[in-house]
Amino acid sequence: MKVKVRRMSEIDALKILVWHYAPPYSWYDFEQTNSDFHVLLKDQYYCVIGEEGELIGFFCYGTAAQVSLGVEQGFYRDQDYLDIGLGMNPMLCGKGYGARFFLIGMDYAKHQFGFSKFRLTVASFNQRAIKMYLKVGFVEIGRFIVSTYEFIVMIYERES
Repeated sequence: MKVKVRRMSEIDALKILVWHYAPPYSWYDFEQTNSDFHVLLKDQYYCVIGEEGELIGFFCYGTAAQVSLGVEQGFYRDQDYLDIGLGMNPMLCGKGYGARFFLIGMDYAKHQFGFSKFRLTVASFNQRAIKMYLKVGFVEIGRFIVSTYEFIVMIYERES
């Protein structure tokens, strides 16, 4: 599968704003607001486009992939790691594409930003994603709670 990674465009952002995930993953749905629209257009957001021009998903890097309470608790101090976040088209979720998709985002970041160490934060209820992150090679380094949600911070250190 050939894909292209590019900066988020306004059209990409509008498409993502209407994505709806099945519960319990609906927690990841964006609000259809100007605020969320502008968040997606920040420099830290990139889209993955398939061979037919379809929007496969997006990645965000750096502070865009961090959770504010995790910042306060010191989870993101180590600057040797690039924080990475993602969203895959809901039509593709749960079909075994996650690891391949995630590796595209890591590979892009390695070449574009020069990082080989990654960090991510995931809601603990998202067992589907956690299983995939562990498969790719991430390990848990800590947890914190925001409101009623527990978050897990994971790192990847393999040199490849």
